[in-house]
Amino acid sequence: MYVTAVRSFAATFVTDTTNPPLPRHPRLRRGRFDLVEVADAVTALICFAVANAMLAQDNARHAHQPGALVVLLAFAACAPLALRTRFPLTAWAASALALIVTSLVITAGTFPLAGVVAYGLCLYAVTVRCRPRITVAAAAVTVAGAAFFDPGSTLGAVFLTAVPLLVGAVVRQRRSGERQLAEQERRHSGERALLEERQRIARELHDVVAHHMSVIAIQAEAAPYKTADPPPELVESFADIRASALAGLAELRRVLGVLRTGGQDTAPQPGLAELDTLLDSARSGGVSVTVTRGGDPVPLPEGVDLSAYRIVQEALSNAMRHAPGSHVRVHMAYRLGGLALEIRNDAPLDPVLVPSGDRAGGGGHGLVGMRERAAMLGGSLDAGPAGDGEFQVTAFLPVSQPEDAP
Repeated sequence: MYVTAVRSFAATFVTDTTNPPLPRHPRLRRGRFDLVEVADAVTALICFAVANAMLAQDNARHAHQPGALVVLLAFAACAPLALRTRFPLTAWAASALALIVTSLVITAGTFPLAGVVAYGLCLYAVTVRCRPRITVAAAAVTVAGAAFFDPGSTLGAVFLTAVPLLVGAVVRQRRSGERQLAEQERRHSGERALLEERQRIARELHDVVAHHMSVIAIQAEAAPYKTADPPPELVESFADIRASALAGLAELRRVLGVLRTGGQDTAPQPGLAELDTLLDSARSGGVSVTVTRGGDPVPLPEGVDLSAYRIVQEALSNAMRHAPGSHVRVHMAYRLGGLALEIRNDAPLDPVLVPSGDRAGGGGHGLVGMRERAAMLGGSLDAGPAGDGEFQVTAFLPVSQPEDAP
């Protein structure tokens, strides 16, 4: 029980923050170095030098403590400043403790100016990052501690507390608004990507279904002429079939034709028969690709054939964009009831860009489009890092038999 309480108390100082550190602006980063953290470290060194000099003078006049202790106290009062970005509450607590010890051991109730500056910056970090109740507690401890150790510095402690609190509250409010706007933009971007991909799928399926209905109408019109003297009832039935097919085709074009952004595109939709051309394009884009096949190849419905092609196309496009120079292995397995796809990339893709639905070279929206296509056919698709550090996309597209189709 005691160990659990201690761990919970320690975790509060390390992780009990409302907001994680925000990503720095590119101007505030140089490679792996965060310029804000570098500035904190430089400021801590300057404060250490000033505090060490001032404490050495006070020690020579009053305390006469060992020089090593003076250096240690100066370091303890200023070093937390370098930790305030990653562990704001821990840095504030360490700075407060160092000031208290320094005032008791060397400065006889007063606080070194350089240590006070470092403490104020740590209190600002607590205001920006920590929960409001923790911020209020830190402010109360600051004022109460100053009044206890040096009653004459109470007014200065109030000012020291008010400035970081006010500035930190303004910065915190602004960052909160920016985060909310960014979250709304990400959500709207995902919804927009999903709608655009559904429109694209609808346009492609319109071409596939319209082709089949046109074939039905043509065959129904030609069927009576394949026999000599067909019965009137047969001619009438084929005429009804042709009329129904034409009416359905017109309705399909009326409903889905509004999704087209330009003129009617009569080019045939691609399929796995054009996979070699797609692989050559990916190889020219900087990735090496190998393809393996399993099972007995069977003719696929046009919808499944088109969706399989698009899924492979999106996976290769993501690899070219986010992992150039990697090796991609594509495996297609013709199984009972459907087609299984597996695309493995030996270099993990960027988890921030890809799952959010970025636009790839295939004209789709990354994993959003892949999942939408698989779900449209009643299949499934999984994508993510594999156990060996690779990025893997697996999909199963069921093939419904004509007699099973609704």
